[in-house]
Amino acid sequence: MVSTTEQRKKEHLELCLTKDVAFKEKTTLLENIELHYNCLPEVSMNDVDLSTNFLGKKFDFPFLVSAITGGAQVTKKVNKDIAIACQETGIGMGLGSMRAMIEDSKLAKTYYVKDVAPDIFVAGNIGAAQIKEYSPQELNESINEIELDALAIHINAGQEAMQPEGDFDFSGVIDKIKLYAEEISVPIYVKEVGHGIGFEAATALKQTGIKAIDVQGAGGTSWMYIDALRKKNGMKDTFREFGLPTAVSIIEVKNALSGEKKIIGSGGIRTGIDAIKAIILGADLVGNAMPVLQAQNKSASKGVVKYLDKFRQEMEITAFLLGCKNIFDLKKQEYVVLGKLKEWLNQE
Repeated sequence: MVSTTEQRKKEHLELCLTKDVAFKEKTTLLENIELHYNCLPEVSMNDVDLSTNFLGKKFDFPFLVSAITGGAQVTKKVNKDIAIACQETGIGMGLGSMRAMIEDSKLAKTYYVKDVAPDIFVAGNIGAAQIKEYSPQELNESINEIELDALAIHINAGQEAMQPEGDFDFSGVIDKIKLYAEEISVPIYVKEVGHGIGFEAATALKQTGIKAIDVQGAGGTSWMYIDALRKKNGMKDTFREFGLPTAVSIIEVKNALSGEKKIIGSGGIRTGIDAIKAIILGADLVGNAMPVLQAQNKSASKGVVKYLDKFRQEMEITAFLLGCKNIFDLKKQEYVVLGKLKEWLNQE
């Protein structure tokens, strides 16, 4: 018998692959960032090296495949294919919520990827609304079983509000995150799911022992829309555009953290230029999920490798055109803010 959680996983995958679930009007606002093209870069593109370290693991370029899936039999191949591609390209990946494997231990194999990708960074994932249900010991057992390098806690109040089986109680979450950061056996970071993290939330999270924040801003996939489609309550379009654009979220989180924790810039990152802009704004890594899922669905691991290679090349070319050899150079770059993003920032 398929559990409610496993059925939800299957429905999420199907909707992502068969429906247009992106924001329609709201964008990341990264298009409002103009970079200073340097036609005399005085560097060789062969010398561009965007490798970095994140939570103790080396990344050949600063890209983390955002959490996608796990917890249903159909998701096993998806995770294996993505992991194989990450191993080949030297980057890391996030898994979908581990709630399903905690409820049913037989589903652990749908998350396990270290057999095909022994060297990569792999982050597990659990929902903020659910962590009150599980003790650190229970999570540590699951973490050990699938050999994780980190655990992401996703904060998704908007998505939960839209889910037919959503958990609406987010009281006490910050205290629970503090406890997890102290007692979980691997580093903890916090992520949204596509609607952004603002200054106030980041300021509260700064006081915990987490190691990073993944902003997962608005402008890519709208998970409030996806679960509203599942709920069929007539509100599928009402909250589709809700959230903080990715560019805004990166800037607000950077201002809140003051360099004390790492930042992952994600949410609608679709090109290497987007990625470089996110890094210049303050991100240490970038990530996306939907394009990777689509590449896997089309051509398995080979499709994901092809996509990631292209994305890396786009990042390297952009860095070269700015005269930058590495991430440290990129973080020194100036930029111009235009349009709606400028209006937004001027009101803060």
